[in-house]
Amino acid sequence: MSFQDGWAALNLEMPPRVPHTEYSVTEHWDVIKAVTGLDVGVDSSPELQHQGSLALMKAWNFDFRWSTLISDGDIAECSTDMGHAEYAAGGVDRRDTIHCPFETPEQVLDFDPWEVYGARDEATLIRRFEESYRRQRDETPEQVTMTGVYITLVSGLIAIFGWDMLLLAAGVDQKRFGEVANRYASWIQQYYNALGKADVPVVMVHDDIVWSAGAFISPRWYRSYVFPNYKKLFAPLLDAGKKIVYTSDGDYTAFVDDIADCGVHGFVFEPFTDMAYIAEKYGKTHAFIGNADTRILLRGKRGEIRAEVERCMAIGKACPGFFMAVGNHIPANTPVDAVLYYNEVYEELSRR
Repeated sequence: MSFQDGWAALNLEMPPRVPHTEYSVTEHWDVIKAVTGLDVGVDSSPELQHQGSLALMKAWNFDFRWSTLISDGDIAECSTDMGHAEYAAGGVDRRDTIHCPFETPEQVLDFDPWEVYGARDEATLIRRFEESYRRQRDETPEQVTMTGVYITLVSGLIAIFGWDMLLLAAGVDQKRFGEVANRYASWIQQYYNALGKADVPVVMVHDDIVWSAGAFISPRWYRSYVFPNYKKLFAPLLDAGKKIVYTSDGDYTAFVDDIADCGVHGFVFEPFTDMAYIAEKYGKTHAFIGNADTRILLRGKRGEIRAEVERCMAIGKACPGFFMAVGNHIPANTPVDAVLYYNEVYEELSRR
């Protein structure tokens, strides 16, 4: 059974098969048509699209449903719109609106989220988290489900300031920008305190702390202002006995040890992060999800796709908490045959 395999892996109890999840393929309508037979597409109703997404997850026996609740909407009073490139099927997510409420780095360095956003009602936050978790659980009881925070710290700063003003302010004064991070962390702590009290067993922590080339500020800055704040944020979750799964895009290999030291139970990452390092050092103590490269699926060559799945299995299969996934998503422009073959090879190699 899928939930049992996913829950066993998250608890480091070796399941008989390598469990599985994917990202974005649940909006790849041509794959959904091919797998489920549902006539669903970019012009279908949201209800039918959602039905198709759930049908694909069930048909492919997903064991883990990545989900967060708290995102840009919770900081809408003051945030930057950087626009959005075309990614989803039909380009429905393209957005050319660009706006930043900050005009100078001094405005960024003086920013206080408590003054702008104010205090949150804890009972309301607890209810929101529990409702989010129950929706996921009730829709997909065969998967390990969760709720969590997308704008944990660095991702929150990116959403507020945008990349241009963030990098400019950090370049002007790293110490003062660190103080901005501290103030933001103290504000987002409200959400983590509520999560600690909510009836939610698994929490997803999302924070894009790096680029594909690694850190974009001095590593010393991260170790002074990011990871000490993580320990404070995660404390109520750990005290409550919850499972913490951590996600960042880019290459966070240099910070894997720092993140592990903050108490997380699992890692989600893109192909840039060194899965072999995680497996070697944390493969018996932590779950991890990854990390086939979607660029190989995009090329559509079967030999390369098989070799990539074999690479991931060779690294992770001996680790009790390993989940298979394409780490950098399966977007809508991926050839359908390549996606189907990828899943075929995964199923062939998934048994232990």
